[in-house]
Amino acid sequence: MGNTAGSRTGGRVRSDAARADVLRASAEILEERGYGRMTIEGVAARSGVAKSTIYRWWRSRAELAMDAYAEAVARRMPEPDTGAVETDLVEFVTELYRVTEFPVRAQALRGMTAEAQLDPEFARHFREWVGTRRAVVAGILARGVDRGELAADIDLDRAADHLFGLFWYRLLVEHSAVRPDQAAGDIAQLLTGLRPRA
Repeated sequence: MGNTAGSRTGGRVRSDAARADVLRASAEILEERGYGRMTIEGVAARSGVAKSTIYRWWRSRAELAMDAYAEAVARRMPEPDTGAVETDLVEFVTELYRVTEFPVRAQALRGMTAEAQLDPEFARHFREWVGTRRAVVAGILARGVDRGELAADIDLDRAADHLFGLFWYRLLVEHSAVRPDQAAGDIAQLLTGLRPRA
């Protein structure tokens, strides 16, 4: 009889569980030690998954690191859809700013940003991840346009850059604190320039 549907499903379940273990271990190491000290050997040891298996699933350390971080961030920050652009953006930005309540996570994010300036391969994966977060914001804004809450002619990419630019500048330069309780005010100011004009 050989392979049955049940045995194939069991194999997939085990494989999915191992993959999840690798992603979890990678995200933990990335946030605890930074990308520079994250190794495939360390991920294998923590996850209990063979190094050869990890290399079969991910072509490089950079690809694994950003896949793991993307999965962790998406889990912590699911896309809000409250029915109103302002409350969606406030919810999203509140969670975005909350990274500073976890100093290890904030430092890891600063470290990845620095690494992206030095390592072209890592930069490519880092930009792809940043693109997924920008896409969430662009989607929120697009729904706001469709509902008539925002001007029909706004540049979604530029608006997303305004939102993230404030966060990255404060996070990296540290001239001013990034606090979740600032989110509502920052979004109110941003939306002033995006609302339909009379």
